Amino acid sequence: MSSEFIRSYLDGVEDVVRKISRDDIEATINVLYEAWKNDKAVYIIGNGGSASTASHFAADLNKYVSDDAPHRFRAFALVDNIPLMSALTNDNGWSDVYSYQLESFMKEGDVLIGISVHGGSGSDRAGPWSQNLLKAVKVAKEKKGKVVGLIGFDGGMLRKLADASIVVPANSTPQVEGFHLVLEHMIAARLKEAIGNKSKRY
Repeated sequence: MSSEFIRSYLDGVEDVVRKISRDDIEATINVLYEAWKNDKAVYIIGNGGSASTASHFAADLNKYVSDDAPHRFRAFALVDNIPLMSALTNDNGWSDVYSYQLESFMKEGDVLIGISVHGGSGSDRAGPWSQNLLKAVKVAKEKKGKVVGLIGFDGGMLRKLADASIVVPANSTPQVEGFHLVLEHMIAARLKEAIGNKSKRY
């Protein structure tokens, strides 16, 4: 039974690799390269497993990509300040945890990366998914920032709102979240190469 599951799962990974848009990956890399070149901040958000990917992405931009760069990325995962997140949730509700922070931090030309399996489509017991991400996107747009999406399924509303987005062509949360990590590492590796960072440490 396990061998059939493993075969099917890995076949799904191969299918994603074949179908994912190379042009969309390139466009996303270009947005982030321009942010680095112009010394703009990068803010990264996500819920659940995507929150951990947001933290990982920020760490890679700040350390792996930036180690020996002419100047460093300024990347922030807005999920990482747990006292602030809990205060905002307690006082304002979960829907404001990212938009509230961006109202203070986001400047023109900065980049918001939203990581979401469904991109705001679908719902569960608490209501529609990822509405806090979409609210943050609205603030980013109002502040004249750029928006990047890492999404799955049909991309949802985030795909429509983003300046650049990569949709993992799979209808499976484990496949989408797993491939978001692959994309995060690919993007970081390409940015490291593009800005001439030759450090071999990781």
